[in-house]
This record gives sequence, C-alpha cells and structure tokens, in this order.
Amino acid sequence: TDRKSPGPDQEREKRWAELFDQLDLNKDGRIDILELQTGLAGRGLIRGSLERMVAAGDTNKDGVLDFEEFTQYLRTHEKELKLMFRSLDRNNDGQIDAAEIQHSLHNIGVDISLEDATRILQRMDKDGTMTIDWNEWRDYFLFNPLTNMEDIARYWKHSMMLDIGEQLTVPDEFSEEEKKSGYVWRQLLAGAMAGSVSRTGTAPLDRLKVFRQVSRDRNVLSSFQYMLKEGGPWSLWRGNGINVLKIAPEIAIKFTAYEQIKNVMRSRNETRNLRIHERFVAGSLAGATAQTAIYPMEVLKTRLTLRKTGQYSGIADCAKQILQREGVTAFYKGYVPNLLSIVPYAGIDLAVYETLKFSWLNRNRGLTDPGVMVLVGCGAVSSTCGQLASYPLALIRTRMQAQASVKGAPKPSMLALLHNIVTQDGVAGLYRGISPNLLKVVPAVSMSYVVYEYTRIVLGVDIEGRRGGKGKG
Repeated sequence: TDRKSPGPDQEREKRWAELFDQLDLNKDGRIDILELQTGLAGRGLIRGSLERMVAAGDTNKDGVLDFEEFTQYLRTHEKELKLMFRSLDRNNDGQIDAAEIQHSLHNIGVDISLEDATRILQRMDKDGTMTIDWNEWRDYFLFNPLTNMEDIARYWKHSMMLDIGEQLTVPDEFSEEEKKSGYVWRQLLAGAMAGSVSRTGTAPLDRLKVFRQVSRDRNVLSSFQYMLKEGGPWSLWRGNGINVLKIAPEIAIKFTAYEQIKNVMRSRNETRNLRIHERFVAGSLAGATAQTAIYPMEVLKTRLTLRKTGQYSGIADCAKQILQREGVTAFYKGYVPNLLSIVPYAGIDLAVYETLKFSWLNRNRGLTDPGVMVLVGCGAVSSTCGQLASYPLALIRTRMQAQASVKGAPKPSMLALLHNIVTQDGVAGLYRGISPNLLKVVPAVSMSYVVYEYTRIVLGVDIEGRRGGKGKG
C-alpha cells in the first residue's frame, strides 16, 4: 500500500468536526452551555466544569463556542493531556497501568491501594486490556477542563469516594495538603449547607413521621389535618430549627473523631490506606461519638416537633422546662436504641450504595462517572434499605424521647416498649410512620446533591471533584 493514509491531524480534525456537528443541536454553527449539557449528559460532568470549558475556549467572549473556538480549545487541551499522559507513563511503553496510577497519586501526597488504582483504571479501560492507551486517556478526559496532575488526582480520588447516608456516615478521605489549605472545611461547609436545605425542604414529612411514630390513633391523612388545624401551615416546620442547628456540630465532631480513630487504626504505618471494612468501623465509631455529643439536641428536636401551639417559647425554654421537670437524664432518653441503629443503617447503606455504583460502572465501561441521576438513584435505594433495617430502633428511640416523665419516676425500658408495640400492633407496628419517611428520601437526596454541588462551586472547592454526593438530612 503506497497510498498514504490520512495523517493523524486530518483524522483528528475530521473527528472534531463530527463531534461539533453532534453537539450543535439547533445547527446554528455555535455550541452553548445547554447544548453541551445535553450532548455530554452521559459523561457525568457537572455544569461548573462545562462553564469553565466554555470560558477557556470562548476567545471573542460571546458566551458560546463556534467551530474555530471549539477546535482551538480541544487542540490546546489535547496538548495538556498528552503531557500528563507522558508524565504518568513511567516506562514509556505507551500504556498506563494501575501501578503507574498509584505511583503518580503517591507523588502528590495521595495514597491509594493498588485495588483502588485498578478500579480507577477499569473506568477508562474500554477494551479490557487492564491498561490505558493514549486514545482511551484522551477520550476520557477530553471534556474535563483539568490542566495538571493535581486536578486529575483530586478528580480520581473523589470519583471513587465512599459516601453514605445519614449525614455522611463515613467521612471523606483528605490528603495532607487539602487539610492544610482549608479545602476540608469548605467541603464540610458545603455538606452542612446541603443538609440544611434538604432538611428544611422535607421538614413537613419529617414532622408527620414523628407524629405517626408517637400516636397510635391517627392515620397519615388525619395526622396531617390535625397538624394544620392545631397550628396552621407554619406548624409543619416545628422542630426544623434545631434539626438544622445540629448539622454543623455533628459534621465537625464526626470528621475530627474519624481522623483520630483512623490514626489509631493505622498504628505505626501512617500512610497506610484503610480498607473498606476498616473505614466502615472508623465511620461508625465517629458517628457514635458525634451522636453522643449532640444527643440532647436530638431530644429537644423531638419535643419541639411534637409541641402544641404555645407550649414552649423557643429552644431555650424547651430545654429549661425539661431540665426542671425531668432532670438531666431526660436529655439522653432513647440513647441506646439510637446508638444501636447507627451500625445496621450505615453498614447496609454503604454496602448497597457501593454495590449499585460498581455494578453500574462495570456495565458502562468507558463512561467517566455515573451521572447525577444514577448517583441520586443509588443514594435513594441504599438509604431506603438502610432505613428498613434500622427503622424499628428509630421508632423506639422517638417514643422514648417523646415521653415526658416526672423526676424519679420509673422509665419504660427499650425492651418493654418493644414488647408493648408488638403485642398491641404486631410487627407492622414497628414500621409505623415509615411511609412519610420513605417519601422523603428522593427529594432529600436530590436537594442535598444539587445544593452540595453548587455550594462547592461557590466556595471554590469544585475541581471536578465529585463524590456522588449523598448527604441526606
């Protein structure tokens, strides 16, 4: 064959022209942010990174990319990607393997296991060779506006993050430089904001759940009507103030405790990465620590949620009345079932979430990241499974918190309550009030996800580091 095949440059230009044509949905010769979002929906990119891409390529500053700007952006970006590919490919064989990924992350202070590096590799490896060649690398990162190895490392690290239900039961793993730079606290602040919005948005359902858990004689509809009649529409948000107030201290205590527990578990080997089950144990212990510290706020939340109009003038008044009538111990009512419910919830939630996410990734090889809908779906299913397992304990906790008793009077034990519920209402009684709770899952997960992503962009945390945001209220 002496006819020369078209050069790589021609091939590339042809590919870009086809790509531009696909993305230009209304065929006006320009691509705007909405067309990018639609055309690249399957790649799991968030709007912030697409906006950065347009900003980087838009030389005449008209807010859209014409063909010239589009190809110029890709040309420049491909050069940057090529440099990164070469720096990763340590033995210059034109392929990147899991050990090279592990090594490159280690160089910038992020230690991951070979198993995690293999998972990262499997996402990009379209042909199943267990290595990444230049074409796979380029296709994977072409629309990610990452410009250096630090960005890519952070992207990788966060796209394999474990994120779990009730207030992120297992906190994030952060590198030393992220802790020094204040990145961590911005990340946690984004989580707290997301939790506040999703809790406030679903507060009426939460109040309905608590009502149903405590009273036996009303169904969902009549409970709702009673709440409206007794206190008007605003009464649906009773107890939400303290529910939002307790987010920040809980996140901060949990994160600090998690870091300390992790250090103890690593013992001598300070850089060792914890395996999944160790992270789960550390996360559960950190959760228990945080719960113990803020538990009085949980009791106040239940009492304020159930209060009648005019019963307390506010949080401080409620605390004062409980203290005077029932003594200090009242603030730890229901503590044992609460502690017992952390482990099944977190364990099942984590296991189901990870399983769903990885089965999606294995089925969709070559796609960068599960998109928002996939992650919200995984989050909703896994937290529902976690709730089904731990709900009876949560119900007993609420009943114990709600019972106002006179100082010194005998308090009904957890087992006595359990026995009463089962003899009066059967096993179904242990799930009273679960319907509003399950209705709450999807809107809560969705709201917190959206707020989380946008808050991170505003706080400057967002270097395409998405973590399947699954913080629920």
